[in-house]
Amino acid sequence: MEQLRNLPIGIQTFEDIRKGGFLYVDKTDMIYQIVHAGKPYFLSRPRRFGKSLLISTFEAYFQGRKELFEGLAIERLEKEWIEYPVLHLDLNAEKYDSAFRLESMLARHLNLWEDVWGREEREVTLSDRFIGIIRRAYEQTGKQVVVLIDEYDKPLLQTLLDDGLLEEYRRILKSFYGVLKSADRYLRFVFLTGVTKFAQVSVFSDLNQLNDISMDYAYNTLCGITKEELVATFTPEIEKLSHFLGCSFHELLSRMERQYDGYHFCEDTRVGLFNPFSILNAFQKLKLGNYWFQTGTPTYLVDLLKQSDYDLRLLIDGIETTFPAFSEYRAEVNNPLPMIYQSGYLTIKDYDSEVELYTLKFPNDEVRYGFLNFLVPYYTKVSDDETGFHIAKFMRELRAGEVDEFMKRLKVFFAGIPYDLSDDTERHYQAIFYIVFTLIGQFVETEVRSSHGRADAVVKTQDAVYVFEFKLNGTAEEALKQIDEKGYLIPYQLDNKQLVKIGVNFSKKTRNIDEYIVVGV
Repeated sequence: MEQLRNLPIGIQTFEDIRKGGFLYVDKTDMIYQIVHAGKPYFLSRPRRFGKSLLISTFEAYFQGRKELFEGLAIERLEKEWIEYPVLHLDLNAEKYDSAFRLESMLARHLNLWEDVWGREEREVTLSDRFIGIIRRAYEQTGKQVVVLIDEYDKPLLQTLLDDGLLEEYRRILKSFYGVLKSADRYLRFVFLTGVTKFAQVSVFSDLNQLNDISMDYAYNTLCGITKEELVATFTPEIEKLSHFLGCSFHELLSRMERQYDGYHFCEDTRVGLFNPFSILNAFQKLKLGNYWFQTGTPTYLVDLLKQSDYDLRLLIDGIETTFPAFSEYRAEVNNPLPMIYQSGYLTIKDYDSEVELYTLKFPNDEVRYGFLNFLVPYYTKVSDDETGFHIAKFMRELRAGEVDEFMKRLKVFFAGIPYDLSDDTERHYQAIFYIVFTLIGQFVETEVRSSHGRADAVVKTQDAVYVFEFKLNGTAEEALKQIDEKGYLIPYQLDNKQLVKIGVNFSKKTRNIDEYIVVGV
């Protein structure tokens, strides 16, 4: 088998990529624009989206490493290549389970910098030592200092639901990051990355001069890969994977778009972004898997969703909301939306400029099915292995026209939910139905809607269209009647497929399906 070119999977150092001959999607024209347009910046992006590589690229640039940028866009733009003192703080690779661990991590970096720039005895606190290092670096070189902070919010994310420790971390980081304002005259450039926008709360209250470019149109594609970049940089890899999967070049592109594309970080949604981590892994492993989702476990999001009694149907159908509702960080149980969006599980899919409303949805199939598969065990106590087994069985039975077997399996599924997890509200049962039918969509075409005029669920197989309507403490006959009265079958009458309507009643008393009626049309 022909050897693939060097794919930079897990490599986050710009020097290693350039010296190792790894493929690199050139973003250096935007980097040049950023460093010449301002000084203090903040960028929020989901994990595994290239933030660390971006920080490393800034570091190489400000170190004057011209040879590393040979052949890239910035080579023809930059004429001076001045070397500046660079302080690079990476908070990513650490477990922050106590204030001591956080302070030790910061002290470790300060020690390394003081080995180079010295220390004065009167500098005792972390913030005193930090500003002392910056001042001495400036005085000793005659050059302003560059400060690069990667994943500034990692300690905060790890303790999101521990109010006491979270407040302690805020106090420590507020004092430490506040140095960047008081040391402004010594600084040439400051760039911070993270997942969440804690800039709106106490951590950065003293650092209000930061330019948050997270939703700027000019830098929408700074992290991630556009379709144009994908084809321009990875055509041999696309050709190899399409051949391996037995499809055409353009068919594979369409499949990759559905699986990995669809991120938008500003109001203009014409150009989507592919997740770079998943793209690289798909090329290496010759499989369109769920690579990005598998690298992290968003348990804090699940806890927020459960505590908030959030209507999961909104995540599936899409949420229309205002900018502050998802852009500003709030660790509140009654509004998990900012954390879901900023963590990358929702993205901007539409924007109505007249009323300034954003539509947020899952970016692609990897996130949609990965997130819902992950939720099932937390809402039902059904294990991951059991979930995959059931969903596959559900799909097979409907595809074979075995509706009775499908309904029996659905009853078994609900019977397996422990009593203490069952909720008396209709929303809880509808949410579980929604999850099940959305996951079936991995294998066959489904529609899951909650708006008036559409059935609760529609499943399309090669030979049939199944229209489901559910009632809670009603009757299956009432559900069938609603299908007819609302005309739920009408949109599918020209599909040349058998139409099957299924009325289902769910009993609060038994916490399961107590009757269903199947009628072929």
